[in-house]
Amino acid sequence: MSDPRLAGIGMTSARTRERLVQRLREQGIKDEAVLDRIRNVPRHLFVDEALASRAYEDTALPIGFGQTISQPYVVARMTEALLGGAQLHNVLEIGTGCGYQTAVLAPLVGKVSTVERVKPLLERAKLRLKELGIRNVRFRYADGTVGWKAHAPYDGIIAAAAPHAVPPGLLAQLAPNGGRLVIPVGPEGAQELLRITRRDEHYVRERLGGVAFVPLLGGLA
Repeated sequence: MSDPRLAGIGMTSARTRERLVQRLREQGIKDEAVLDRIRNVPRHLFVDEALASRAYEDTALPIGFGQTISQPYVVARMTEALLGGAQLHNVLEIGTGCGYQTAVLAPLVGKVSTVERVKPLLERAKLRLKELGIRNVRFRYADGTVGWKAHAPYDGIIAAAAPHAVPPGLLAQLAPNGGRLVIPVGPEGAQELLRITRRDEHYVRERLGGVAFVPLLGGLA
């Protein structure tokens, strides 16, 4: 990280990031590859400059358009749950947002297809990921509730917004031999993180705990 903007200073420095990683370890995140991405992705570049000093707090922050950048623990938890010790070649992300989750995930998998319904957020995410040298991501401005059929089936699908119920279209785009979906589900104030694994036409659901996400909306913003 020769670029000082990427390395950060003060509240965005390596020492601050290391404290965050230690906190995530204490909260139960075990995957060292995931922790390494949390350590090395410059989260301060994904938030407004006025919020940069808070970038390595374990909290969600606003990114405009009624959306948020997820707290680092949730990003780490969802990424760890999606990977599950397996090598994923083809992953779909629903809700690109500012691109932070994408930046954490992309180097850990073969290819990411990411969908966002708010065009200015998608364009900003494209620029950030290009700046960070992340090249294995394809972007689409579209309604994420219907997935992205053109590149299905997916080894993994990760959603950064919460529907009231799991969209059937996402389940249908999972690879039948163990494709997994990690998604928050439920109304505001009562959301639960689920991991759903497809076994042919059967879907095995695991409950991973309570979370708080913006709602998953259909259509384009």
